[in-house]
Amino acid sequence: MCVSSLRPYLFMSCSSRVAPILLAFGRFSTAMAIHCCPWVAPSDFQQGENSRIIYAHVPAAWMSSPIHLAMAISGVLFLLTKHPLFQCFSRTGARMGALSTLLTSVTGGFWGKPMWGTFRVWDARLTPVFISFSIYLGALRFQEFSADVASISTRIGPINLPIIKFPVNRWNTLHQPSSISQSGTPIHLSMPIPISLIPASFSFLTRILFILETREFIPSLSSFSVKHGMTDNNK
Repeated sequence: MCVSSLRPYLFMSCSSRVAPILLAFGRFSTAMAIHCCPWVAPSDFQQGENSRIIYAHVPAAWMSSPIHLAMAISGVLFLLTKHPLFQCFSRTGARMGALSTLLTSVTGGFWGKPMWGTFRVWDARLTPVFISFSIYLGALRFQEFSADVASISTRIGPINLPIIKFPVNRWNTLHQPSSISQSGTPIHLSMPIPISLIPASFSFLTRILFILETREFIPSLSSFSVKHGMTDNNK
């Protein structure tokens, strides 16, 4: 009953009101982050100015994981309900997730080259990230063939998340351990401020892009809705 009331026209109506609010918060958090990253946060005494890459690298890595979870949930709901919006959510999430994972890998390479002497190695952290990127690309590719197969493929992503999360803290990898943890942080107090602002900015930006992408896909789903009996006249 609740799912049947989730109609595309309601999403279009609600998103047109929510998008300006998200855009305002996104602009504010982005402006604050742009100010804090170069001028408030100090450079690292070992890495120098190269350490500022973490303000893009870390938030991008943080964003790629929850998108996997959101895609998996949308995929399960689509398989259960065949509702076109859940298919649309998964497709949009795959694009956003692939973009954030690609940004994670690229910025990590530019960070790693002066620190490690190489852009990339196949260690316990970087290899699962590459697998995560491949899962996103696979989900996008499967969307062209079958929505059911694509929804099943998105459920693989969360299995990879613990493999990405824990190796740097448990194994001897080239990637450094987490600098921010629940037990405390070894970095200067002024550095977590922009690190927190950037994920907020990324989060608002992801939501805005998610709304825009979904609104773009919705008109092409009208035939899908009629085929599965999801027109506005259905009760």
